[in-house]
Amino acid sequence: MIQRDRLVNDFEAMSQFTASGEGINRLAFTDADWAGRQYIIDRMVDAGLTVETDGFGNVIGYKVGKNPDLPVVMVGSHTDSVPNGGNYDGVVGVLSAIESVRSMNDDGFEHDHTIAVVSFMCEESGRFGDSTLGSKAMRGELTVQDLHRLRDKQGTSLYEVLKGRNLNPDEIEQVEYKRPVKSFTEIHIEQGKVLEHEQKRIGIVTGIAAPERFYVTIRGNADHSGATPMNLRHDALCGASKIILGIEEIAAMQEEPPVVGTVGIVEVTPGAMNVIPGVVKLGVDIRSISEVARNSVVTLIKEFIDVTAEKRGLSYTIEPVAQDHPVAMHPAMIREIEEVVTSLGVEYMALPSGAGHDAMHWADDVPTGMIFIPCLGGGISHNPAEFAEMDDIVTGAEVLDKVLRKLSLEDTKLV
Repeated sequence: MIQRDRLVNDFEAMSQFTASGEGINRLAFTDADWAGRQYIIDRMVDAGLTVETDGFGNVIGYKVGKNPDLPVVMVGSHTDSVPNGGNYDGVVGVLSAIESVRSMNDDGFEHDHTIAVVSFMCEESGRFGDSTLGSKAMRGELTVQDLHRLRDKQGTSLYEVLKGRNLNPDEIEQVEYKRPVKSFTEIHIEQGKVLEHEQKRIGIVTGIAAPERFYVTIRGNADHSGATPMNLRHDALCGASKIILGIEEIAAMQEEPPVVGTVGIVEVTPGAMNVIPGVVKLGVDIRSISEVARNSVVTLIKEFIDVTAEKRGLSYTIEPVAQDHPVAMHPAMIREIEEVVTSLGVEYMALPSGAGHDAMHWADDVPTGMIFIPCLGGGISHNPAEFAEMDDIVTGAEVLDKVLRKLSLEDTKLV
């Protein structure tokens, strides 16, 4: 049985692993993140899991089944945060999975398939601009070139960061997970307001939207603000402002299926009040549940950038960061989750995920399912105000526990 007190203690403990600043600051591979990772390892060991780590730092705890040769039943999420984030995003998934194992131990539950609990490193894009990197590494989708290319705001490459944690980035291709996997399950806060609005305790995810991300660097002339007439200016920030608004308008025009567009980074150089901005770097995130719709919007945005730059006498470059693929959840996994939720008498609804998750990198080859719990206060996430009720966390953990128990039996076929 899921024990509320154990979960309360775990969430309180994880909230202490943070750098200074408002909310939770547990950016990937920082000291706070590494301390939180160690806490997760310790809890896995306490739960009797056999713990392994890979060359990217991902943590995998195994509860060995009666037939270790069968494909593993995988479950997991992440514990890193965005800057000034909350203590529920990702953490719900890792702690609920560990609590499910403890519950199985309490009950003496025997299972056929080995259960693999994973805490993925660097799910958030807050440090290196690209997301779900631990999952990508386990799926063989990261290269050494990627590790050199991805850099944080201080200019430190992911390659250097991995070296600093005594990991081996030169052998990143060997991180690919080789064991057969029967299923992948992830539980997560919704990071939206639908469940709260509809007053449902559980969401069963039907598909996951995925982002295309790129940097746009706009270059003009950094002239004197007083000595340069308005008609002789090439203001990179004014051009960037037009581009930002254009991205908003173009994304909003694509209504069905919807596309969302965000400019979350604006870096202005030289950044002086009496100097016309000469260079502006924008971080752009475009995402949708439909890859076709998303690609169409990205094409229109790039055409708009080109027209705007030419009209204003500016130059620009576009640097790709990531291009992930939207995925659908497996019908059999949706059915298994639905049967469990129904048996528990919990009100639920089916819905897509607008946010990306580790689960999306397993869905192409492995039957994958996701469970949402409500994110209260209007769905606020990636914010210190992010909040999930412990009652909802316990309910979600109970659903996850029963799903994992079913999946870990050889008789449960995902067809």
